[in-house]
Amino acid sequence: QVQLVESGGGLVQPGGSLRLSCAASGFTFSRYSMSWYRQAPGKEREFVATITSPGGITNYAASVKGRFTISRDNTKNTVYLQMNSLKPDDTAVYYCYAPHNYWGQGTQVTVSS
Repeated sequence: QVQLVESGGGLVQPGGSLRLSCAASGFTFSRYSMSWYRQAPGKEREFVATITSPGGITNYAASVKGRFTISRDNTKNTVYLQMNSLKPDDTAVYYCYAPHNYWGQGTQVTVSS
């Protein structure tokens, strides 16, 4: 059974940083691309970042490029999202995604002074 468990969310001031983690189980993690999505209040869920495996090729939404970094550790079956220079518009529930249509429960990120 596929399980994705996110952690690392919280309240941070504008300009601050957070690191999200997603621990995966129930499938061969190293064979699949992994992604992060987010959903802000009243908005649709949107793509944030993805990383392939093997190869570790990354892709980002324009709104986070240069501020967020996705990475993975295949020995730990974990994907990360390092978020720097956070803005209030980054406030959302962040979800980990694995093919095919597996989602974590989400972790809340709130950027506010």
